[in-house]
Amino acid sequence: MSKKRGLSLEEKREKILQIFYDSQDFFLLKELEKSGPKKGVISQSVKDVVQSLVDDDLASKDKIGTSVYFWSLPSCAGNQLRSVYRKLESDLQSSKKRHAELIDQCDELKKGREESDERETALAELKTIEMKYNELKDEMGKYADNDPAAFQAMKKAIEVAHVAANRWTDNIFTLRQWCSNNFPQAKEQLENMYQEAGITDEFDYLEVLPVIPLDSVTDQMLEGDP
Repeated sequence: MSKKRGLSLEEKREKILQIFYDSQDFFLLKELEKSGPKKGVISQSVKDVVQSLVDDDLASKDKIGTSVYFWSLPSCAGNQLRSVYRKLESDLQSSKKRHAELIDQCDELKKGREESDERETALAELKTIEMKYNELKDEMGKYADNDPAAFQAMKKAIEVAHVAANRWTDNIFTLRQWCSNNFPQAKEQLENMYQEAGITDEFDYLEVLPVIPLDSVTDQMLEGDP
């Protein structure tokens, strides 16, 4: 024998409302919990069902003294349904108005865009211009490294690095002279240490190489010179 299906929440709400409508009286929660099982609603779920009806304004509750009473009349449900209907009707009218406004905007945007030979020609010209623009944009990207601003920034960075390198070179020479003056007996050990550190006889200040003008570099690239 199959197990009997329990009531859904909506079915439980209808059963509790039927208790209110049949009696048209006021109830304490414990009275509803006693009457609920007679309608198929277990007493443990009556409290939540009644509260859901109160939340949706389908039932009312009020505290009188120390007791809380619940009630619902058919007229209350009718008023609630009428209120919902008015809200939906208002939303429908607003949606219809918005729909009409959007149609008007769409029609306005279509003006001047009717299919014609002039429009087709203009669109073709626009497409050609866009393609040319993209080609030029890609071509310019190839010469990004030769941008004058980037070139000047790189030149400035090289100058700063050159000055810093020679400043440290000068510091090394000063330190080397100081060690020679103060530790003459350790000349051989110092020389070995210099060699290990890469400070050989070829160690010297850096010279600034002549910078090739940017225009000259660009001209060579355009002409295809190596």
